[in-house]
Amino acid sequence: MKRLVTTIIAIFTAVLVSAQLVQPVTWSAEEMGDSIRLTATIEDGWHMNIIEFGDREFEQEFSGSFTVTLAKEELCPIRYNACDDKMCTAPEIYEYAQNDREQTTVSNDQTSVANTQLPLTNERSLLWIFVLGFLGGLLAVFTPCVWPIIPMTVSFFLKRTDKGTKNALLYGLSIIVLYVGLGLLVTVLFGASALNELSTNAVVNIFFFLLLVVFALSFFGLFEITLPDSWSTAIDSKARSTGGFLSILLMAFTLVIVSFSCTAPIIGTLLVEAAGKSLLAPTMGMLGFAVALALPFSLFALFPQWLKSAPKSGDWMKSFKVVLAFLELALSLKFLSVADLAYGWGILPRWLFLAIWIACFAGIGIYLLWDIRRVNMVRKWIRILVIVPSMAFAAYLVPGLWGAPVKAVSAFAPPMPMEGKEVYHDYEEGLAYARQTGKPVIVDFTGYGCVNCRKMEAFVLADDKVQERLQNYVFIELFVDDKRDGIGDKNSRIQRELFGSNAQPFYVQLDSSGQQISEPVAFTTDPQIFLDWLLY
Repeated sequence: MKRLVTTIIAIFTAVLVSAQLVQPVTWSAEEMGDSIRLTATIEDGWHMNIIEFGDREFEQEFSGSFTVTLAKEELCPIRYNACDDKMCTAPEIYEYAQNDREQTTVSNDQTSVANTQLPLTNERSLLWIFVLGFLGGLLAVFTPCVWPIIPMTVSFFLKRTDKGTKNALLYGLSIIVLYVGLGLLVTVLFGASALNELSTNAVVNIFFFLLLVVFALSFFGLFEITLPDSWSTAIDSKARSTGGFLSILLMAFTLVIVSFSCTAPIIGTLLVEAAGKSLLAPTMGMLGFAVALALPFSLFALFPQWLKSAPKSGDWMKSFKVVLAFLELALSLKFLSVADLAYGWGILPRWLFLAIWIACFAGIGIYLLWDIRRVNMVRKWIRILVIVPSMAFAAYLVPGLWGAPVKAVSAFAPPMPMEGKEVYHDYEEGLAYARQTGKPVIVDFTGYGCVNCRKMEAFVLADDKVQERLQNYVFIELFVDDKRDGIGDKNSRIQRELFGSNAQPFYVQLDSSGQQISEPVAFTTDPQIFLDWLLY
């Protein structure tokens, strides 16, 4: 137990402190006649993942060093990233320069900002991922796939032996083991590099968009999604014929199978949300989910008398499924929006995103209000407690159709355009205009999949005083995850090589000649901090 607590404290300490730019991979080259030997030296505790390298395929991770010998006509850029047990760097490109014996991807004339303490790219703390998982687990508890199983399972353990309570607690622990194992499995199967790319990958985001839509339609009652009954029957039969902890673990696995149709969309959303945050994020998310899911089994095992007062399954389960369906439809748009923005499709503008969210939350209120007279007084008040905030939230979103910032959804909705000001999306073009006009420059390094970027835009850049001060600047907005024609890679390289950072959001002030004139600023939701930082 002491070792476990120490490990958890170490993890939280590591992720809660800011991080500076890291470059764990150093490249060198040696010419040998018509061939060239490229060597990547990798720092201890790190491994390198090669993402693109001509037609060559690599399925393993490299630690210590990586060496390849090529004919000069085979030379091509190598796209890679590196990971340790806490984080992954953004993808970088190494390209061999003729007669350059040793070369790294970051220039040697970085400014002093390379040592500035900054948050990781799109990094949320593992504690936040754990909390998200815990909330998802609580949501799953009240689904019709889980709630009815609680009294049956607890009663089974209480009747099994005189140590029924102990066995039921072990059952809760087994649930945690299984779901944490799932988080580890996702990391092992996909690898840290793949997880780091998930946040803006079109295929992955479209897949989860469709997955949530399909499950939402199922919760609306259009069809039923279940795994084959033979799976759960076989596992349950094996559990009853086996003794000890193994039988309890098999019982927990039966729960995982039976609850699949309700838990899969929650788990899928959680895993994508954790992707790229750090190597441990999927596991921490699953830990939070499993703790919440196992909690009622353990509590009812300790206090079995509570089962008598617990609400029985019934019409409220159907209502809960429909409410969950509306929420899944709303959340699905987040995945579609990220892919749409990163690839420039233009199929989901901000107004359409908000219109669908308005329909979803208004739909929750209308559905629960429709037959409210038929339910008893307790459930009537419970419905009212859901109806009022749902309708109020839908009404709050309406002004967003005409350009209001609606800050509460800044982390989900497409970014707002900067009103009344021309914004440049090419670094050289923006600097050229600054030289022509003599104006200072602000460079905004951002990302389509960056939640904190959306928050800062809504809470800081949209502030009236900030908007007024920004009129004194040439504003250059550079998306590091733009998938079109290598734009994102170019912008990411500019940030790393010129300003020594791989974090977003990240703001830099330059004079009209392009020289840095202040320390950069990173994420904040306080407009006054940003105003104090501005020099003009």
